[in-house]
Amino acid sequence: MNLRYFEKKLLAKQSECQAGLEAIERQARVAGQREVRDRMGDASVSQATSEALREGTIISQTLAEVQDALVRVDHGTYGTCTLCGCEIEPDRLEAVCWAAYCLKHQKEQDQANRASTQATVSPSL
Repeated sequence: MNLRYFEKKLLAKQSECQAGLEAIERQARVAGQREVRDRMGDASVSQATSEALREGTIISQTLAEVQDALVRVDHGTYGTCTLCGCEIEPDRLEAVCWAAYCLKHQKEQDQANRASTQATVSPSL
C-alpha cells in the first residue's frame, strides 16, 4: 500500500473539512448580523442556521475521522480494521480514505447506529 498517497488524500480531505467549517462559521456570522428583521426573515435565518449546524456536525465528524486516520498513518496501523486488525479493502480505502473498519465491521457499525437512532426517535410505549 502506498501510504504517502493515502496520507496526501487525508491531508487534502482535512483541509477541505476545515475550509467547510470556516465557511459555515462565516455564513452564521453574516446571517446573525442582518439589521432589518421580520418574522419571515427570522424564520429563514433560523432554518438556514439549523441546516448549517447539521452540515457542520457532519463535517466535524468527518474531520475527526480523518484526523484519526492520520494518527493511524503515523502509528503504522493505517489500512487495518480497528476492530479485527484485518486489512481494509483497497477499494474501500480509495473511496473513503479515512475508513477505520473493514466492510464487514462497517456494516455492523452502521446497523448498530441505525438501531440506536431508531430507539431514540421512537421510544417504546
